[in-house]
Amino acid sequence: MGKQFPASELKRDESLRIVDNRTGKEYTVPITHNSIPANFFKGIRAAAGPNDRPEDETERGLRVADRGFLNTAVIESHITYIDGDNGVLRYRGYPIEQLAERSSFLEVSYLLIYGALPSASQLSHFTSEVLLHGPIHSDAEGFFRAFRYDAHPMSMLTSAFAYLGSYYGEANPSLQGQDLFTKAAKGDPAALQNMDRQIFRLIGKATTLAAMAYRIRQGRDFVVPPTGMSYTESFLYQLDHLSPTDHLSELHSNKPHPVLAKALDILFILHADHEMNASSTTVLQTGSSLPDPFSAVAAGCASLYGPLHGGANEAVIRMLISIGSPKNVPAFLEAVKKRQKVLSGFGHRVYKTSDPRSFIIRKVADEVFAVTGRDPLLDTAMALHDAALKDDYFVSRRLAPNVDFWSGLIYRAMGFPMDFFPVLFVVPRVVGWVAHWRQMMLSPSGVKIWRPRQLYLGSSTRDYVPQEERTGTFQVGVGMEPSVIEHSGMTKRRKLAEAAGKVRSKL
Repeated sequence: MGKQFPASELKRDESLRIVDNRTGKEYTVPITHNSIPANFFKGIRAAAGPNDRPEDETERGLRVADRGFLNTAVIESHITYIDGDNGVLRYRGYPIEQLAERSSFLEVSYLLIYGALPSASQLSHFTSEVLLHGPIHSDAEGFFRAFRYDAHPMSMLTSAFAYLGSYYGEANPSLQGQDLFTKAAKGDPAALQNMDRQIFRLIGKATTLAAMAYRIRQGRDFVVPPTGMSYTESFLYQLDHLSPTDHLSELHSNKPHPVLAKALDILFILHADHEMNASSTTVLQTGSSLPDPFSAVAAGCASLYGPLHGGANEAVIRMLISIGSPKNVPAFLEAVKKRQKVLSGFGHRVYKTSDPRSFIIRKVADEVFAVTGRDPLLDTAMALHDAALKDDYFVSRRLAPNVDFWSGLIYRAMGFPMDFFPVLFVVPRVVGWVAHWRQMMLSPSGVKIWRPRQLYLGSSTRDYVPQEERTGTFQVGVGMEPSVIEHSGMTKRRKLAEAAGKVRSKL
């Protein structure tokens, strides 16, 4: 890739020397935090060459192409650090292993959002505000009942976050002024208070909306968030409680099982943030145009809905079900090697050795299974786990089990339907989303709308041709013209009637 000079000839200089072979010009790019500013390349210009098109804009400076943001840093952050090569995940500097063992989800939430572990009084205040903002307007019942009986819970939850924004005009920069939140960076106390109020609402109502999406599928009435419970206890209570009251008596406690509540709390810690993943980037991309935070979170929810992001643990369960039993594992792995099957729950876009969360979650899984009973899929999962880790094909490709491999099994053992798995991902990830959104709003340099470039490879200038004069060759290829759609039911009958009418009109 680059010419190596003897160490004796080198003098450390935090810069990058570039020679443009088109012009012979030399440029020096400053290196800061092991990164170079992409904007610098706009100043590297050349006259158009024989193979350049006008659309390449050669004379306007170089562009940096990075499909899928594989090596592009879009923001400076203080929140989460990942070292994928060494399997490290830290929230605000604290190793995820320590937080999962010793902290709680709401304490970790405080850490992610505000940057430090809270004192007892700070945590008490934060917890009180989050739980206080759990209840939702009674009109929301009509909103959820407007969905079809078989609507996917992620469709409902995504819509519900956007719906929340319609209640809180004071949180909408389009109504209150575009500096509604950004002026908090200058120390405006009202802006800070307004920002934190929306954060309390989003975290507090995340479990309420998720529980409503769950219960509408079960045909049950909705439950008001209870008092006197932790965040995850309240969530489980709202999911499962059958009585119309949230009263807790000493004789009959309605609190969820402590092992399940604790397991969910740890899972929420592990899923609270993961740096610049697809959904967090979506929240910031949306947030950069300064909408209300509820709309930004709804966009993140839609991003997480995709099977390449939030649906990974569901894919693990479906894979294990398709394998059937431990005896079928060898044949399955051979099919994976031939690219006939997909191995879900192994490997990671970021982690190149192991996912540090997978070791924590493995212990949690054992504790849950001790309470719920052994899942029949566990034997298949263990056989797959052991066989893959002993196979040079997967070891050489650094395909180790990730957090999704075990989380799906835990959720299944706890009785959650598979299409609810992404919802259980969204609820804790709301914390990471609002932490990044808040950090963006508090940026001293202000908020710039995210507007990436493209490499245009389409047609150059073409003159319009009237339809009757279009005698040339039409575009041929997949997706170059509208598909022929097969119709049924009412549409089919109507088209048949129209066709029959045209025949009669000719008679």
